[in-house]
Amino acid sequence: MSKDAVNTAAATPRTDAAAVPADAGDAGYSKDLKARHVNMIAIGGAIGTGLFLGAGGRLHNAGPALAIAYLVCGIFAFFVVRALGELVLYRPSSGSFVSYAREFLGEKGAYIAGWMYFLNWSTTGIADITAIALYTHYWSLFTDIPQWVLALVALAVVLAVNLISVKIFGEMEFWFAIIKVATLVGFMLIGIFLLATRHEVGGRTPGLSVITDNGGVFPHGMMPVVLVMQGVIFAYAALELVGVAAGETAEPEKVVPRAVNSIMWRVGLFYVGSVVLLALLLPGSVYSADQSPFVTVLSKIGVPAAGDVMNLVVLTAAMSSLNSGLYSTGRILRSMAMAGSAPKFTARMNRSQVPYGGILLTCGVCVLGVGLNFLVPAQAFEIVLNVASLGIISTWVIIMVCHLVFVRRAKDGQVTRPSFRLPFSPVTEITTIAFLLACLGMMGNDPEVGRKTLLLIPLIAAMLVAGWFGIRRGVSRTADQELSQLTK
Repeated sequence: MSKDAVNTAAATPRTDAAAVPADAGDAGYSKDLKARHVNMIAIGGAIGTGLFLGAGGRLHNAGPALAIAYLVCGIFAFFVVRALGELVLYRPSSGSFVSYAREFLGEKGAYIAGWMYFLNWSTTGIADITAIALYTHYWSLFTDIPQWVLALVALAVVLAVNLISVKIFGEMEFWFAIIKVATLVGFMLIGIFLLATRHEVGGRTPGLSVITDNGGVFPHGMMPVVLVMQGVIFAYAALELVGVAAGETAEPEKVVPRAVNSIMWRVGLFYVGSVVLLALLLPGSVYSADQSPFVTVLSKIGVPAAGDVMNLVVLTAAMSSLNSGLYSTGRILRSMAMAGSAPKFTARMNRSQVPYGGILLTCGVCVLGVGLNFLVPAQAFEIVLNVASLGIISTWVIIMVCHLVFVRRAKDGQVTRPSFRLPFSPVTEITTIAFLLACLGMMGNDPEVGRKTLLLIPLIAAMLVAGWFGIRRGVSRTADQELSQLTK
């Protein structure tokens, strides 16, 4: 629906979510996701390779202060999801923030939100299949298989799961999350035992002395902590999946608040808690970017097959991310296609009520990633990961801007805010947007990859502008058709 059409529809005050014109992209979905699925999707979004693998290099660079970085970024990530949760309870939609951008920012806003999110997940998908291939090469059984072949097999398996039904997707995410949580809990119990018994780890006695004797909380000063913020933000990417999944659950008003509120303590327990434990067990200098910090600790105490177990978990995390990316982009692209701002075929659904058109388009981009793995297997992961960070930061900024407009309309009496609300609006939204833009600016301090990534922004902007001029007539026709149906 166009901005003019939305404004016309919004001219009449509404008293409940049911009075809001439904997004055409929401029609036809099943409601097969249960509360346990949505809760675990929330956990899965909060725990990924950013913790299992990325924390090693960040601990090496920032030291124990990494826990502070995770906490600060986690708070802002929670604000984003809380704002999205309020919008979901106002009007559940599988189009999620794209649907809300259409209502509150107009079709141009929805167009930018949708394609930047597609950029995020399609490039993240390339990173995921690259990671899966790299992790699989860890075992000697697969070392002779080319990296691009393993990437293609992983993509085919996850594609098949997504196309069967949303219930199968939910079950797969449920068990992926169970594996990740069980691993983290198991490690934390081992770490607490090592601390309590003063058991030596790599020839050192764990405790506060590990921190104080190795430069303190900020061993390299404040700047490394500031610089890791951008990478830490990406570690929280996928939390917004809760908003997309809410469109396919029968009772979003019960499920969403519980899932969103639980994110904060999960961040505190799993991210901050595990990083504090890691810092108390070994100095930051011992950890490295090419090994999971959990494997580093377990190998120092002689746990057999520690590397194999953790490699399997990290492999699971990458599969989970790829699974979620195909799921969410399929729903987002369908919402856009129904408004005319995405190819028509991405609106198609199969008999299992799965939007296969959008999922196949994302897979098409990921196939290009298979080619990237063939041409430059060593650089493929870093190249796409930085491009994906542009997509997730823009998506989160758009969510907060939508919420600002939503609150303003609520004050004007045009919409009614649910009881589940983002606190301290509009200060919370403005502060979060400023923080996210600052994280984007921090990429300029990385001459190797970050600055090159920032140079892509004008190119992406030019492509978005060109794309808009290519589809605006179709968007206008679709909006006119919807408006005529509303006025019948």
